[in-house]
Amino acid sequence: MSLTVAYLGPAGTFTEAALHQFELGEVAGIPVSSPGEALDLVRSGKADRAVVAVENSVDGAVTATFDALVAGKRVQIYQETSLEVAFAIMSAPGMTGPQTITTHPVAYQQIRKWVEHNLPGVSFMPATSNAAAAQMVAEGKADLAAAPAHAAEIYGLDILHNQVADVAGATTRFILVGPPGKPTPRTGSDVTSVVFTLPNEPGTLVDSLQEFAYRGVDMARIESRPTRTEMGTYRFYVDIDGHLDDPPVAEALRALYLRAKELIFVGSWPVEGRTTRHDEQKLRAANTWVARMREGQ
Repeated sequence: MSLTVAYLGPAGTFTEAALHQFELGEVAGIPVSSPGEALDLVRSGKADRAVVAVENSVDGAVTATFDALVAGKRVQIYQETSLEVAFAIMSAPGMTGPQTITTHPVAYQQIRKWVEHNLPGVSFMPATSNAAAAQMVAEGKADLAAAPAHAAEIYGLDILHNQVADVAGATTRFILVGPPGKPTPRTGSDVTSVVFTLPNEPGTLVDSLQEFAYRGVDMARIESRPTRTEMGTYRFYVDIDGHLDDPPVAEALRALYLRAKELIFVGSWPVEGRTTRHDEQKLRAANTWVARMREGQ
């Protein structure tokens, strides 16, 4: 039986390409128009998994994904993959004198300087995805699209320029999201992600982050997003090096739970190039010492 996976569509997006980098076996893709829609299909049980972009090396966090991760019933990250991203500039056959170019707003930030230099006077039109941009050109709603080269084949367009990117080697990180469950097993090269809110009191953020520092747990990333419930209140999104099964990570999260108004576990999963820096031999010795004290030894 195939796995149903929601992704930012239509066919031909970088997200669809990222989907096929995960080893999921037989997959039935469900193209949707936003990260929020993809995650909502998982929440409703209409999709087994969702693949969404979470970060790119040029423009940073994909805020629509960050907001969608906590906008409803809990979902969980199980894997991630990265994709090198460069764009093809495409048009309908015979097009001359382009006035507009369309692509996803996040993608536009990765080609903006190239467009300003090579297509002066051409106006930007936002699209819901890069492949949707190609579809808009095929339908005559825009003159040019910046999209994966494969989208030109799908929509019968001509590629005018290929491998366009303001920053060579730019990458986008994609996550595989599903319903809550047992985390992906520890590999020793893992990341754990949580989202939390704090009491509106002086020093609460510093004190909370110190819980990681006290235990030698490195933070790989921290972002803040408005809660959208009250002015001046924020959710903090934190990725930390290590797995929930690593004792220092578990202890730090336990301490954070005691400080936070709300703490949401987003997942523990393997990430290439991450190594946990915990001295496991010393940790085992510490656990043995505590056990001996409990026994009066």
